[in-house]
Amino acid sequence: MPEMPVIPFLICFPIVAGLLMFCIRDRKLANAISCISAIVIMAGVGVLVAQWLMGDREPIDLYVDTELVDHIILGAEIFLMGLVTFLCFKYKRYWISLLSIGPTLLVAYAELFGPKVEEAAHIHVDHMAILMCLIVGVIGGLIAIYAGGYLIGYHEHHKEVEDRRHYFMMLLFIFLGAMFGFVLSDSLMWIELFWEMTSICSFMLIGYTRTEEAIRNSFRALWMNLLGGTGLAIGIVYFVYQQESASLSNLVALGAIGQTVAVLPVALIAFAALTKSAQMPFSTWLIGAMVAPTPSSALLHSATMVKAGIYVLFRLSPAMSGNLTGTMIAFIGGFTFLVASFIAIAQSDGKKVLAYSTISNLGLMVACAGVGTPTTIWAGVFLMIFHAISKSLLFQDVGATENAIHSRDIEDMHGLLFRLPKLAIFMFIGIAAMFLAPFGMLISKWSALRACVDAKNIWLVVFIVFGSATTSLYWTKWMGKIISLSHKTGEKLKDMSTIRENASMGIHAVLMIVVCALFPLVSNVFVGPMLVETFGKEDQVLSTAVLVLLVAIILFVFAVPALSYVYGRSVKINRKLSYMSGINTGEDREFTDSFGDSKQLWLSNMYLEDIVGQKKLLVPSQVFSLAVLLVMLSLIIGGVLS
Repeated sequence: MPEMPVIPFLICFPIVAGLLMFCIRDRKLANAISCISAIVIMAGVGVLVAQWLMGDREPIDLYVDTELVDHIILGAEIFLMGLVTFLCFKYKRYWISLLSIGPTLLVAYAELFGPKVEEAAHIHVDHMAILMCLIVGVIGGLIAIYAGGYLIGYHEHHKEVEDRRHYFMMLLFIFLGAMFGFVLSDSLMWIELFWEMTSICSFMLIGYTRTEEAIRNSFRALWMNLLGGTGLAIGIVYFVYQQESASLSNLVALGAIGQTVAVLPVALIAFAALTKSAQMPFSTWLIGAMVAPTPSSALLHSATMVKAGIYVLFRLSPAMSGNLTGTMIAFIGGFTFLVASFIAIAQSDGKKVLAYSTISNLGLMVACAGVGTPTTIWAGVFLMIFHAISKSLLFQDVGATENAIHSRDIEDMHGLLFRLPKLAIFMFIGIAAMFLAPFGMLISKWSALRACVDAKNIWLVVFIVFGSATTSLYWTKWMGKIISLSHKTGEKLKDMSTIRENASMGIHAVLMIVVCALFPLVSNVFVGPMLVETFGKEDQVLSTAVLVLLVAIILFVFAVPALSYVYGRSVKINRKLSYMSGINTGEDREFTDSFGDSKQLWLSNMYLEDIVGQKKLLVPSQVFSLAVLLVMLSLIIGGVLS
């Protein structure tokens, strides 16, 4: 098997392209380069998939002798440590620098003076790695295309923000390169570097506007992710000293057969994954990340970066199945799914709804990984696929809608189907894919529920049942708003979205429909073999006949937004005045009551902030989940030491 040069190309090209875009200040030229680079990245992923298919879709291990690259990796880690330390001192967050200095020096010492690590492949290509490359390359590439168009309108409406789009695009592309390195690496030393790169890119993008709020939120994201990185580094160094190995595959294999040497590193790496995937009590960093421009939210904080934590947990799932680490991960994930769903009910800001929904759905994926059976991983993989496409589409759509109506409040989207029909259709598809039967997300939740029932995991059954019901509530409120008639129905707004934005959102919408239509094929041809690679067996969650029936229903349901669009273009509004318990003033939202006072009529969703709002639930949930986490980790460490 050749060394597959497309792999180092996918890792290095986005980084080089990002640095080039930072140096070019001509906006038209930079936009052209970003668009071409995104297309090249997607083409590179296509080449990787083609080469993997020609290898009979068998796992491929590559690049055993990489001494020079190992030194470069170490040098890059030290550089990142210096960068983080400089920024922490610049903004007087001195203590946060310790979370970068400590792990970096620990890993550097182990690599330079620790035991000689056995030779092993540094790159591992299999079904799961290919899936992640497709998500990063296709979804990430489309978001990069979207970003070039979105930032034009963003800076037109946010004059107070310094135009540093060259800096923004550089970070987006460096992040893509780091993600490719992360999901393709089998060397834990390499994984540690790319993990830190994604954390730092996220930190710098959150602080893009350099407002006080943005800086505060960016450092919160930094310390939480660096805390996870500290756990990752300790787990790696422990495994290197105990086993003289730095192979993730070797760690998982030892954990799957119950070897004691794997217990602590698996638990610490799983803990790191909880921080990266924004699980309780670390969820606040992702909420704060919403201050960044929309492409950042779509790429880093919904579609790809947070999936890095899920990817690691899926890899570790055979080593967590049936033990205390798996119980810890499953409980934290299920609890996060439930609580974040409740808090989402109380949000009217579209991006905050998407953020809490993201945390919630990530929690369900984490729970699936913690249970660690073929059926739960089958459900978790499909949750990850549909969530990545749908949330990327929704974040982009909310950003484009905000540029048109100058608000991202759901209440201001009343009658959006008749005011901005194209954006409303994209939004309808994204929301439908998240919660309507029988779309992929809901099928995956059903499968996760069935697997937890089979495993007799009562806590998770309760979390999934009530969390799913709550999910339906906040999505129904939003969907009802955009398709409802209102006093603004006849008001036509100017769609500010550019060709690049429309191209990205349109492809996302089509991709969602195509993936739904190919659900049975993806299950049988791709996810099934992935389970065999991971667990050595495949459990049929849903029969092919059932999947085909569900797809037929899905395609029928997708006709609804198309018909709604046609209806929206020709609808005749009933202009009869409404009765409002008083004298109608002629304006259909205002009347004079019996005391002669002027009153206005408002139609609004109920948000229940005093019952399930962020201020009511977030802090108690963080305290409880932190207590559970500390107790579980103490038991795991105590068991290893004894």
